[in-house]
Amino acid sequence: MAVRHIYKVIFLNQGKIYEVYARKVSQEGFWGFIEIEQLVFGERSRVVVDPSEEKLKDEFSGVKRTYIPMHAVVRIDEVAHEGTAKIIALEGGSNVTPFPLPVYPPGSGAHKK
Repeated sequence: MAVRHIYKVIFLNQGKIYEVYARKVSQEGFWGFIEIEQLVFGERSRVVVDPSEEKLKDEFSGVKRTYIPMHAVVRIDEVAHEGTAKIIALEGGSNVTPFPLPVYPPGSGAHKK
């Protein structure tokens, strides 16, 4: 019987924290990005509907795979089973989107060959 991995991926997107579940997470596609495939959402047969999860379902409907910049990833965990995907507003949030930071700080030498 094949083991089915589930990963919880937490990342920042436009001033909010996204928490999604996926069956496949890798760093193969584009340099500097985490590739997330086979997003997992709760069953539709539940009576209680979480509006945050529904918003994520709509946002990622039709998406085969998504690429998240490495510097936006807060954490990736392998978990026993999926939970509820959600979007969490940051405390003291504003309508200003932060400027993207470089993966390696200038002068670190990590980006030079």
